Amino acid sequence: MKVFRFLSGAAALFLVGGYTVASAGAHESGGSCEYVMENMFAGPYKACTEPTTHDACDEIGTTDDNRDASHSGGACPTDGLVGTCDLGDSQLRYYEGDVGGLEIGCGFSGGDWITAE
Repeated sequence: MKVFRFLSGAAALFLVGGYTVASAGAHESGGSCEYVMENMFAGPYKACTEPTTHDACDEIGTTDDNRDASHSGGACPTDGLVGTCDLGDSQLRYYEGDVGGLEIGCGFSGGDWITAE
């Protein structure tokens, strides 16, 4: 079980790390980006990033094996939320996935994990 949690955490780190690179400099304006987050280590997970620009959303949607990115002028939805990785100037919201692994990955990326209620 501990090995699984570690692997889940490592996989989530790769997911969050890919998101961080793709969203660098994307916080000048509001809006959100819903997409399917995936790479060779983990996923797919339904996710949403905020705040982000339309151009940054396009980039997020093509990072790793991410897909189906859609920019919105509003906030990320709250229905079905599993938890949020608060990265300070942005939030990465997850709608599926192992909460323990996602929390570990969030911590590795320097974020604070907030489990949805």
